[in-house]
Amino acid sequence: MEFSIRFDLFSRLLMTPLGMGKGFSRVRIAGDTVHVCMGWGFRAKFPRAAVSAVARAPKVWITRGAHGWRGRWLVNGAGDGLVELTLQPTQRARVLGFPVRLGHLIVSLDDPDGLMEALAVQ
Repeated sequence: MEFSIRFDLFSRLLMTPLGMGKGFSRVRIAGDTVHVCMGWGFRAKFPRAAVSAVARAPKVWITRGAHGWRGRWLVNGAGDGLVELTLQPTQRARVLGFPVRLGHLIVSLDDPDGLMEALAVQ
């Protein structure tokens, strides 16, 4: 299963030439593993079982890209369609190639309900 990261027009025009646009960005569920990437800027791979909660996240107005701090990361190309994944135990991700902790991931999606259904915690 694959879910496209949502991009607004401004983000698409800015990020695509940088190798982080729509064609390089997705959430993919392959068996028991979840892969999240935004080009070379953000990459995460974690077990599906590590997802302890899935919920809609509120709209953000200004910020776009891949950024965060202390285990909480936002990966978005648009301010809406946001889904927050809570991961337990904390997982590892890479931002600009550097390892980071990942306890909460908020990602903008073209099909947020589809990802929420696919990762629904039983």
